[in-house]
Amino acid sequence: MAYTRKDQRDLTKTERKRFVDAVLGLKKSGQYDDFVRTHIDYYVADGEGQLRVAHMCPSFLPWHRKFLLEFERALRTVDESVTVPYWDWTRDNTPDASVWADDFLGGNGRSSDYQVTTGPFAYKRGQWDIRYGMTEQSFLSRDFGRPRNPLTLPTAADVDAALKQKAYDSSPWNSTSPSGFRNRLEGWGGGEGNERFRLHNRVHRWVGGQMLGGGSVNDPVFWLHHSYIDMLWSRWQSQNPKAGYLPKSQPAEGDPQHDKVAALNDPMAPWDVTPAEMLDHSSIYRYA
Repeated sequence: MAYTRKDQRDLTKTERKRFVDAVLGLKKSGQYDDFVRTHIDYYVADGEGQLRVAHMCPSFLPWHRKFLLEFERALRTVDESVTVPYWDWTRDNTPDASVWADDFLGGNGRSSDYQVTTGPFAYKRGQWDIRYGMTEQSFLSRDFGRPRNPLTLPTAADVDAALKQKAYDSSPWNSTSPSGFRNRLEGWGGGEGNERFRLHNRVHRWVGGQMLGGGSVNDPVFWLHHSYIDMLWSRWQSQNPKAGYLPKSQPAEGDPQHDKVAALNDPMAPWDVTPAEMLDHSSIYRYA
């Protein structure tokens, strides 16, 4: 029977604690840092001239769906009642939102070094040290809204604009794709500030600290953010049942993206699962 992923604001106090305890359990066992390393290893930019399966490519959504499922399965080996909640940042869009409560994910970093000092993942609690990251920091850090060069969280109107895209993706299948739901949701744009970083990307930037770059999994809010991204993809799939994953086949030889992206039935490392296999989650989970 399919289980349910809930909005984090609807979790009971007990559900919040069980989720936190399960995450801390994975950290203590070392499994959490395996997920951090995986995300760092597969964070490949489209300017690097390599195969990309996780970012700046059509498989951004199915790759992260699989990644989220693997994490959720690990959590449920610790506590079978736990699922990954989602954070709707169009509604819970302030530093005082419930997602940042002291009994859940903790709050913003302090001004001196952005270190998070509240909540169960604060370094001073002795349960959350950064072992694999993009900097030398050993502590969880955040910089809500990046006050020195301010950003805002995406709005419901921004989400609606993405959901109106009728095609899943478009050539050249990277961060410059001019249309398509995937690139609009992933959030690559031109300009500066809010125009340069949209939706998924802007949320990472708004949280700041460890949420920047390949080591973003070091902040547990990563999972709640990607649960919401996955929910939006699920909603788009329901609204566009005839609009399948693109590209269906590899770009032709001579195309700059040939063998650089995963087509519908190409394997996505490190799991050897294809985008086609990740399109339907209805037998595993649903969203409340």
